[in-house]
Amino acid sequence: MPQTEKAAGPILPSQSIPGICGRKTILSDPRIPVTRQTPATFLLQAENDPIDPVQNSLAYWAELKQAGVPVEMHLYAEGGHAFGLRRTEFPITEWSKLVERWLLTIGITPM
Repeated sequence: MPQTEKAAGPILPSQSIPGICGRKTILSDPRIPVTRQTPATFLLQAENDPIDPVQNSLAYWAELKQAGVPVEMHLYAEGGHAFGLRRTEFPITEWSKLVERWLLTIGITPM
């Protein structure tokens, strides 16, 4: 994988606020640099999340791809924020099965 550091420093992921969440603009967080050494990443988000705009996840996905990091992303129309593992009526409720399959695919868990 190619090194993707720019002269100004590493590629930075987007965060919705400095630190955690809440702001509706896309910001880069220098505390979370993205390099080719960044671990493989699974991204999951509901488009109707009222706290973290989906654009942040899309920007982070793009930065991971640019850095050559293995990344898988799933977006769902409904699910809100902090849906976790609780069962809901929305398709997002099945996300943990996607993670299991992804971990198998990238060789983290045995077949």
